[in-house]
Amino acid sequence: MPSQLVVVDPVTRIEGHLRIEAKTDAAGTITGASSAGTMVRGIEIILRGRDPRDAWAFAQRICGVCTLVHGIASVRTVENALNYDIPPNAQLIRNLMIAAQFVHDHVMHFYHLHALDWVDVVSALKADPGKTSALAQSISSYSKSSPGYFADQRKKLKNFVESGQLGLFANGYWGHPAYKLPPEANLLAVSHYLEALAWQREVAKLHAVFGGKNPHPNFVVGGAPCAISVHPGRKEAGVDEFNTGAGVGAGATAVNILGLELVQHVIRQMRSFVDEVYLPDTLAIAGFYKDWFTRGEGVGNFMTFGEFPQKGMNDPGSLLIPPAAILGRDLNKLHPVDLTDPAQVQEFVAHSWYDYSVGKNKGLHPYKGQTVLHYSGPKPPYEHLDTEQSYSWLKSPRWRGNPMEVGPLARVLVLYASGHEPTRELAGYALKKLDLPLPALFSTLGRTAARTLEAKIIADAMQGWYDSLMANIKNGDVRTFNDRLWDPSAWPETARGVGFTEAPRGALAHWIVIKDTKIDNYQAVVPTTWNAGPRDAAGKEGPYEASLPGTNLYDPKQPLEILRTIHSFDPCIACAVHVADPAGNELVEVKVS
Repeated sequence: MPSQLVVVDPVTRIEGHLRIEAKTDAAGTITGASSAGTMVRGIEIILRGRDPRDAWAFAQRICGVCTLVHGIASVRTVENALNYDIPPNAQLIRNLMIAAQFVHDHVMHFYHLHALDWVDVVSALKADPGKTSALAQSISSYSKSSPGYFADQRKKLKNFVESGQLGLFANGYWGHPAYKLPPEANLLAVSHYLEALAWQREVAKLHAVFGGKNPHPNFVVGGAPCAISVHPGRKEAGVDEFNTGAGVGAGATAVNILGLELVQHVIRQMRSFVDEVYLPDTLAIAGFYKDWFTRGEGVGNFMTFGEFPQKGMNDPGSLLIPPAAILGRDLNKLHPVDLTDPAQVQEFVAHSWYDYSVGKNKGLHPYKGQTVLHYSGPKPPYEHLDTEQSYSWLKSPRWRGNPMEVGPLARVLVLYASGHEPTRELAGYALKKLDLPLPALFSTLGRTAARTLEAKIIADAMQGWYDSLMANIKNGDVRTFNDRLWDPSAWPETARGVGFTEAPRGALAHWIVIKDTKIDNYQAVVPTTWNAGPRDAAGKEGPYEASLPGTNLYDPKQPLEILRTIHSFDPCIACAVHVADPAGNELVEVKVS
């Protein structure tokens, strides 16, 4: 075949707007790729001039999938700027909420966003329910594994197909020769896809208990948005109406023993599903695609900001996930990460539709970051990206000048390199099961497997945080909020701070500059900016762009191979997907030039 430009726009089964252009040679192998975020965010502009304590409510709306991570980063950046401490209970509650987001998000990504890159839904119709049951029981003790159960699931899928309305499973590349699972494995995976839909409704209740709702649970600068009640509470709710006083707000709810028992139940549900469904499914599916443990690496540099403090965010040594960088695949050396150091983190706009007052080729630390729109080209959809000029609404963050991959793979590698025993044991188990060496993790499926391993590590850690919270309550400590310095008249005239977290998709940080009690500047550098950003002023590719060259496309009109690698990063570009222009013309298509 002749060389081609393969355009995937929009990339679906993600959050937001992403365009991938890939150039192939005559053999169908990708020789170069470009990644473009095609919608402006602009939240930073909206926040200027507002009360810093309100920033979380706006910043959290950056994403409609992560739900809480921007809220966490935002309250932490204000607490860092104003030197707020939060009570131990508040930190434990935050750990539980963040951890629940991780496990929920990773399961949803695997089954509902990424699994269909490996699972042929239509093939499942050919499965023998008895053989599917035998397969399920050979890899797990999950209770729903009888022949009758899988026969019911196959019938449900058959009704979808015969109606001509595949619904959730429409528009897949079913029958593509890159699918390798036997029908029984496909039926197993599709059945668990449907199980995960019901599971996620239950686990979201943890956020509702502590944050009042999901998505977008509530937060507060200085602690947790809920009080702890020693009253028995109402059986149907698990919360008490409770006047909490200054700082949290009159009429707020307080978590009682029934709410705490519900949290324990949710933690058990999470751990059970990860252990009995998610982890076995990942290893079983990966076993059929071991060649994908040699594809899709990226830049070979990895970074974490850190998360899950045992004492506080100002004590890096107490973080379960330490802040660190890995360069050139070298797991023998972890480099310290300092988000306040202007020489470490900088954002570039050389190939972005933004401009800087200092020029497009210079990087800026987020404390001095600018969000200045600079774009005079044609409106989307673009015929082709002008990759020699500007071609993305994403900036290009760099750590000490290096493009860095962030996300589950980065965290697992940093934990492994730091000697975290549960990570080493779990990674060793998975690699032995698949008969693969450690470097296999530097790949598309390594990224996917790392997400599963991380889900188990974090789900298991949740029980310890819950036990600590319950012990504090039994000892009479029910404080969840620190109202020190809540009066803005006590604030310094100027202050600046950085709040960071590990979002499910990777390292996330917000930077704030406060002047005269109002936000003077606000910058958020999100995980997908690190991974999906365009080339920088030196021409260095980001992880998305670097991960695709060398991949062979069986059929450029059905670029399943591109989706496998890009979905392994779990892109999160913006907050909605626009599928039609104002005239109603459909824009969802795969273009091949």
